[in-house]
Amino acid sequence: MPTHVAIIMDGNRRWARDRGLPVLAGHKKVADDVLEPLVEHAAKLGIKYITFWAFSTENWQRDSREVSGIMRIFRHVIQERWQRLHEKGVRIRVIGDLSRFPDDIRKALEDVVKQTKNNKTITAVFALNYGGRDEMLRAMNKAISLNESYKMTAESYAKYLDTVGIPDPEMIVRTGGEQRLSGFLLWQSEYSELFFPAWYMPEFTPEKLDGLVAEFQGRKRRFGK
Repeated sequence: MPTHVAIIMDGNRRWARDRGLPVLAGHKKVADDVLEPLVEHAAKLGIKYITFWAFSTENWQRDSREVSGIMRIFRHVIQERWQRLHEKGVRIRVIGDLSRFPDDIRKALEDVVKQTKNNKTITAVFALNYGGRDEMLRAMNKAISLNESYKMTAESYAKYLDTVGIPDPEMIVRTGGEQRLSGFLLWQSEYSELFFPAWYMPEFTPEKLDGLVAEFQGRKRRFGK
């Protein structure tokens, strides 16, 4: 059983368009019907960490109405859905540069991370305003500011990443059929097994997670040996 499964949540807009629905319907479907069951099922399987890339550093370039709608969904998820996860013992972590978010969202994120820090059921990590290159640049700048770049090793560099304390993902799943990582967890994905199912994120069910885990368990992982 993998310790950490990371998910690039792709296809929300295509799912909505295929059904003649507004673009935001796909995002809302995931927030209301997909995330909580996946987190719960992953915990039952024995997975310790599950990461969702929910908003990238490039997503700010989308139509302003869509971005505003996503911000409203974030507020709803934090206040309602994440509280439900807290009641079920889920620890919430957030990675990415939160400085660009509105003050109320940033404060709510900080509060829920603090509130859930001692929960043990599973850790759900949400990548918000996240980009792999952005994370690595921020990590390097942190190290330079502390005059530590001159003695950098892989181990010392990793402690400046957003994912410090989180194991690298054994599985990375990108829904929607696109076969690229788009910069997701660039440092951490060195030996991740990659999965590119054609179905969209709003169609991601616990049963589909079972199928992906079964495929993972059938692969041979050699780590360059």
